[in-house]
Amino acid sequence: MHERLVHRRLVVSLLVAAGLSLAVGAQARAADTGPGDRFDCRELAGQAAPETALEWFERSLWASHCYEFQARAVRIGYDGVRTLALSHHVEDGVEREVASFLDGPPVVFERRGRIGRLSWAEEGSEVPASPDGIAAHLEGLYRLQLGGEERIASRRTLRLDIEPLDSFRFGHRLWLDTATALPLKQVLLDEAGRVVETFQFTQIDPPRLHEGHVVLDRRRQAPTDPWHPGWLPEGFVPQPVDTRSSRHGDEVTHRLYSDGLSTLSLFIEPIEGADLLAPGMHRLGVSHAAVRHRELGGRPMQVVAMGELPPRVLLRVADTLEWRSATGAVSPVISDTDAAGEAP
Repeated sequence: MHERLVHRRLVVSLLVAAGLSLAVGAQARAADTGPGDRFDCRELAGQAAPETALEWFERSLWASHCYEFQARAVRIGYDGVRTLALSHHVEDGVEREVASFLDGPPVVFERRGRIGRLSWAEEGSEVPASPDGIAAHLEGLYRLQLGGEERIASRRTLRLDIEPLDSFRFGHRLWLDTATALPLKQVLLDEAGRVVETFQFTQIDPPRLHEGHVVLDRRRQAPTDPWHPGWLPEGFVPQPVDTRSSRHGDEVTHRLYSDGLSTLSLFIEPIEGADLLAPGMHRLGVSHAAVRHRELGGRPMQVVAMGELPPRVLLRVADTLEWRSATGAVSPVISDTDAAGEAP
């Protein structure tokens, strides 16, 4: 298959993934939550300033949910420089984020949703909201350290360095507004410490703390899938989101996994009738996608593992996917139909 066509189809797959995340937000709005499943943003105004790196990180997560703003930003990556208009508002406890590219192809992303939870859970069980859960989950996966102060978008910021403790994920640097803890600049670093992407606010109107609650998503039970990852980097857990979309057939499955900072998407679908991608490794901006064609559950399947992660990690995830029969037995792994790109 012509590589340009394959790349175009990969782009479509990634855009579908973005569309699925929007559907998640819509479902979250319709879900029922109890009166205690909410966070009063006004609590942030009375809290003392964070002292440790972890406290600053957790405060930045809550700030990203609770502060309303309009801003301009620049994104610098492998595909060049793009400028954006950004906005974040809270309406009836539901967040609404809009990002509009101001140059190049006219693209607008919009997300509506509630504060998510860290993992799937049985109804009634305790699963913390993402800010609390993520902050606690990062211990043992990353080293967080405070750096110096800098001026960004005419505001004083404090740098937060987040270094992975293994080579299975990327590092991050955040510049947090000292007044609100909003991240005004973010840098993504690959496993060799090289800058992969820079995202920076260039102008921001004075942020306003939302005078009310932000609602948490309900607890969600894990779906029953005939497959599961045979290997994931330590700390990656399945995310409690429903990724069904009218753009996908009934036999296309999409699941998300995250360690709190990095996210991995898995798409599994029968090869018959699928929009086939060339097996091997593909690149789209800062993301990579490992594509495998494998015999799973007695059928040829297309497996796509995508994310801002080292390519060898994505290849290993795609190559070790396991299929369980109705009796619970694990199907044997059959070689990929294309040997491009070996897993470690």
